[in-house]
Amino acid sequence: MAAVITSKLLRRGLEIFAIISAVGFVGMLLYGNNLEEFVRAMFSLRWYWVLVGVCLASMDWLGGGLRLFLFANHINPGTSLKGCIFAGGLTAWAGYVTPAQSGAGPMMIYTLKRYGLSLPQAMITALMALIATVLFFSVAGPTAVFLGAGRSLSEHGVLGVVSLNDLFRMSLGGFVVIGLLLLLLIAFPGVARRIARRLVALLERRGNEKLAARVETLREGIDRAHESLKAFLRVRGWIAMAGGVGLTSLAFANRLLAAYVVLRMLGIHAPFVDVLLLQTLIVFLLYFAPTPGGSGIAELVSAAVMSIYVPRELTPSYVLLWRIMVSYLTVGFGSFVFWHWLRGAEMQSDEVLQEVEGPLG
Repeated sequence: MAAVITSKLLRRGLEIFAIISAVGFVGMLLYGNNLEEFVRAMFSLRWYWVLVGVCLASMDWLGGGLRLFLFANHINPGTSLKGCIFAGGLTAWAGYVTPAQSGAGPMMIYTLKRYGLSLPQAMITALMALIATVLFFSVAGPTAVFLGAGRSLSEHGVLGVVSLNDLFRMSLGGFVVIGLLLLLLIAFPGVARRIARRLVALLERRGNEKLAARVETLREGIDRAHESLKAFLRVRGWIAMAGGVGLTSLAFANRLLAAYVVLRMLGIHAPFVDVLLLQTLIVFLLYFAPTPGGSGIAELVSAAVMSIYVPRELTPSYVLLWRIMVSYLTVGFGSFVFWHWLRGAEMQSDEVLQEVEGPLG
């Protein structure tokens, strides 16, 4: 991490997220070119599906929290479930208000530390959550394709060159490669440890006294992290990993299922699995978006990809409802929780995540 994640940076990210999202929505209104239809659609929603959407939006917190609890409790029995739920939600929140989700990892680690985990334990929990995410998409995507899902997407393309199904397969390939590398990291933690220690030694030789002191702290952290990682190489560890991969479906439920639920809110019927694959593609494309929460980019990508199901006049309604479910509710509640913490005694300093900067930097 090149810079410290500060409350000022998070606040600025929230402001940018709100401004760009508002501009993007106005652009969608102009694209739809039918304000009357937008108002009519918003007042004629299927309210059963609205309730489903609100429950689905909570999965950033509940689904993500349960997954973190499974990992954290394995290496630190007695871990706070409440703390993990807050960590799950605030991880998603920080990812939405920072470019390329750069604040997600540090916020996860900070929150887990706040609720009792040591720094190495929190770092390993974050690593296992990343591994579970990559493995989930690496397994679920090819399985769906193998079973024949998404064939109708081949009929729709980008500029007449690449079909949506081809684009999905290409983006999925990246996750599969990363998944294989992470599996090697789990299977041979000693190799990863030696590589990390050699990098630390190299930095120490080229650094100054201040850097050397921080490197020594980092070296101790690597040793403790190695011990925590070995806890996942036992039978119970592999079971925890399998459970974490399964719970990833809950952690990402709102991002994967929101589009289908919004379509049903608007009375639009579409193939469930094809919509699911399209949302997986959008998740891939936005994972490293350079704006906070992919603001601006998310609206354009979602409108473009889902145009095969959403009529032009309903695009503003679709994008607004989709954004509310995927990010706005989490951003709103997460902001309330975080700035409530800022007013507390434990977060007086502006550099609230300073402790995380060293090990991640």
